[in-house]
Amino acid sequence: RLQESREKLSVCSKLCYAVGGAPYQITGCALGFFLQIYLLDVAQVDAFYASIILFAGRVWDAITDPMVGFFISKTSWTRFGRLMPWIMFSTPFAIISYFLIWFVPDISTGQVMWYLVFYCAFQTLVTCFHVPYSALTMFISREQSERDSATAYRMTVEVLGTVLGTAIQGQIVGKVDTPCIGSPFFFGLSNSSVAMEELNMTHDTESLTDTRNAYMIAAGVIGGLYILCALILLLGVRERRESSELQSDEPVSFFQGLKLVMNHGPYIKLIAGFLFTSLAFMLLEGNFALFCTYTLGFRNEFQNILLAIMLSATLTIPFWQWFLTRFGKKTAVYVGISSAIPFLIAVVVLDSNLVVTYVVAVAAGISVAAAFLLPWSMLPDVIDDFKLQHPGSHGHEAIFFSFYVFFTKFTAGVSLGISTLSLDFAGYQTRGCSQPGQVNFTLKMLVSAVPVGLILLSLLLFKLYPIDEEKRRKNKKALQDLREESNSSSESDNTELASIV
Repeated sequence: RLQESREKLSVCSKLCYAVGGAPYQITGCALGFFLQIYLLDVAQVDAFYASIILFAGRVWDAITDPMVGFFISKTSWTRFGRLMPWIMFSTPFAIISYFLIWFVPDISTGQVMWYLVFYCAFQTLVTCFHVPYSALTMFISREQSERDSATAYRMTVEVLGTVLGTAIQGQIVGKVDTPCIGSPFFFGLSNSSVAMEELNMTHDTESLTDTRNAYMIAAGVIGGLYILCALILLLGVRERRESSELQSDEPVSFFQGLKLVMNHGPYIKLIAGFLFTSLAFMLLEGNFALFCTYTLGFRNEFQNILLAIMLSATLTIPFWQWFLTRFGKKTAVYVGISSAIPFLIAVVVLDSNLVVTYVVAVAAGISVAAAFLLPWSMLPDVIDDFKLQHPGSHGHEAIFFSFYVFFTKFTAGVSLGISTLSLDFAGYQTRGCSQPGQVNFTLKMLVSAVPVGLILLSLLLFKLYPIDEEKRRKNKKALQDLREESNSSSESDNTELASIV
């Protein structure tokens, strides 16, 4: 009991730890919901090149996760810890690159390269923040209950971060009207450069400039929040060194650790299940702004609809935390994620109605909360199971977290690139006030039919996941016994050394 009391985390420590997850979610939500429509309608990048930017940026983001995990595993312990220096030094450069993503350069050629370079640079730098932050879960406490509690705090703040990202980006940008071109005049012209020049002459350039300025103001506000959250994390959380690591400072073999991790069955099954779940929600996130704007016809309301989803998700995080402790994590997965299916179908089947859309948005947010909380709550259980099977192998936490993020990001990048390319093939018209029927049908598929299919597939995969509540309790007891045995042997060694002296 004395040892457990020492491992207890204060509410202040949990809050400071949780705040550190907000920057990744704030920036990720702003990019996820708004970058596609920004590239197409504000920066006026061709849909084909926009798909290349989104695809390459997400794939590069996925590749950097295991790379950063590799370098973290080679990092020596410092007086600030092993993970904290990564968070400290990546923050200022990440903010600069994030701001430049939302800046429209005054260059006729090279615009695509501008967005590609700074998008990839930001994804690299935010990975240098988020991978060590995710692995920090295992170093704030050795008590599973404390880690689960801290994870619940973190998920609440992270979903609140998505609310902030949606609110800041959406409300600032929503204050100005992004100009569009009426369909009768627009669709009669070819998509040639000459036609585009004629359209630009009749276009309200001042309104477009105001829209671009609004995106930069939003980027500045989000950058300020990024700095504030990073400072709270660095000043309010102490990284604890595992007692097993104190015995040796030799660096962990990354590739040997990677082989062990990838051969761990529960980890692969957990990845497979959440791979398709995250893919479904990423498709919804990436195309929902376009869906609300063109298919539903709510051009001036889409930012408020997105905000309703995120607010609903934030308020229901405590409910899902209670639910998983009461009924188990696997049951929470089945109930939480499957609850999105009827609402994804309803938003497409029902006629365009603003009240109905808000009701569906609030209901869908409940499922979004489960998708946020459960993966990060279940991953520490897999790591504990791994430690029991490989008690002599230490320091692989960053590999678990980095490759978990790698697989989800890689598939999300592929899906987002393909979805934007699908819109291009369907005949998406840049800056059009309305879109052809093929585009509206494609958007319906991307936000409803495809996500529903992916969620059903993920639920089938979760049937294979072996760590239920009984298994989790046994692992917790076995780990506790292992640590007590390690502590008692260490104390006996110290007593023997003292008697010799």
